[in-house]
Amino acid sequence: MQIAMARLEDEFRNILASKANEVEIDSLVDLSSLSMTSDRSGDFSDEESSVGETSEGSNSTRTSSSYRSTKSIREIDLLPSDAISDLRAIADRMIDAGYGRECFQVYGSVRKAAIDLNLRHLGVEKLSIGDVQKLEWEVLEGKIRRWIRAAKACVRIVFASERSLCDRVFGSDEAPFIDTVKGAALQLFGFPDAISIGRRSTEKLFKILDLHDAISDLLPDIAFVFRSKASESIYSHASDILSRLAEAVRGILSEFENAVLREATKIPVPGGTIHPLTRYVMNYISLISDYKQTLVQLIVSKPSASSRFNGEDVGGGVMEIEFPESENQSPLASHLIWIIAILQYNLEDKAALYRDTACSHLFLMNNVHYIVNKVKGSLELRELIGDNFLKKLTGKFRQSATSYQRATWVKILHCLRDEGIHVSSSFSSGVSKSTLRERFKSFNAAFDEAHRTQAVWFVPDVQLREELRISVSEKLLPAYRSFLGRFRHHIENGRHPEMYIKYSVEDLEGMMLDFFEGCPPNALSRRRSH
Repeated sequence: MQIAMARLEDEFRNILASKANEVEIDSLVDLSSLSMTSDRSGDFSDEESSVGETSEGSNSTRTSSSYRSTKSIREIDLLPSDAISDLRAIADRMIDAGYGRECFQVYGSVRKAAIDLNLRHLGVEKLSIGDVQKLEWEVLEGKIRRWIRAAKACVRIVFASERSLCDRVFGSDEAPFIDTVKGAALQLFGFPDAISIGRRSTEKLFKILDLHDAISDLLPDIAFVFRSKASESIYSHASDILSRLAEAVRGILSEFENAVLREATKIPVPGGTIHPLTRYVMNYISLISDYKQTLVQLIVSKPSASSRFNGEDVGGGVMEIEFPESENQSPLASHLIWIIAILQYNLEDKAALYRDTACSHLFLMNNVHYIVNKVKGSLELRELIGDNFLKKLTGKFRQSATSYQRATWVKILHCLRDEGIHVSSSFSSGVSKSTLRERFKSFNAAFDEAHRTQAVWFVPDVQLREELRISVSEKLLPAYRSFLGRFRHHIENGRHPEMYIKYSVEDLEGMMLDFFEGCPPNALSRRRSH
């Protein structure tokens, strides 16, 4: 009996090793990509499809693998049917003779080697949790992309095909399958496991979401492949990783909110342009909105009152942030609105760093305008934020633009008032030339100062820059034209009129083109009258 069993064991090993179909690893990955959008609402299909088989009844070995489709599952024939029949016959005899353990060991040793080879070709590395957590994030990002690609092929093709082969050789006995794939499955899921318990930081959010989506998409397939009681620990392990990734996402979002609130740069950006914080935050939440389908399920609670109003001293004062809430808002929408609200709060602190009040208003105008445009530019983000909050943001932007114009141009236009110019006595009435000369000098000095300082201020949005110039010109030019038309002859009839009437209306119109360009004006670039 022992001699016979030894002979069968050798034959079993020889068939497993020598008859295995050659599997192209590139084709595994290509096949796995077919199922990313598969419908998971129905039952698994039993439909079969074969590729590259010889005609039915032929005894020739197939040179190409065939596969069966079970929704997203792609089961490849790892051995020809005749070889599998021989393996089944040998396994039955060895198990009946009490040599089942020896048969399982031979099967496991051969198939484990094949699985390990496939995993290496797919780029699945043997990394401990410590190894993963020591990697630089840039390196880890690339490994996450490769892992997602490999995991689809491993679960949907490699493990599924091993399951199919095991079922055909050993029937309902689960032990050989578990022994063969458990180590490889734990190796595969060790990578996302390490990331799920690793240090959290805001830049990791989107790759963690990619991992979460990939495992969530694979979970029904994992349940199918590891469907027995003996192998359910693999499914439970993957499910636990998914839960920890979800918790990591919630934690990172909370940390991001705190980081935005407490970003305390005390150096004003030159020219009142868009602050780097504004760009970073709005690009970040635009990416968040791209993951709306996932995050709506993961973010289940709104920002808590204690986190919003904790009475702490932030930025030199007790935190009082206006936070518009609506009963119809999803928790995710509430978090995004809260992030924009605390960004505005932080920007108002940064606006106070400018010595020139007009520049602080211009800074807020630029930044809120950027926020509004980013919201309008993303359909997903706009739907989450809602039109009501978008209207409030637009109102804030317009208010800042109006405040800028008042801070700069009311003082300049005040020089063009009639009050105090006309004088009268008991004998006659007329114009006070000294007052008129002083008005022209004051206007010239105020406009020169505005031109000199505000040419280096920067409005990066071309349309907004043009609209702001037009808005200022529509107030300045008619007022100057009228003042010049009424009082010009009083100055020109006196001595040195060029000292007082420094600019024509056309000069002012040309000089307005220098405003908000972000660079000093070239004094020689404009033709001057007089």
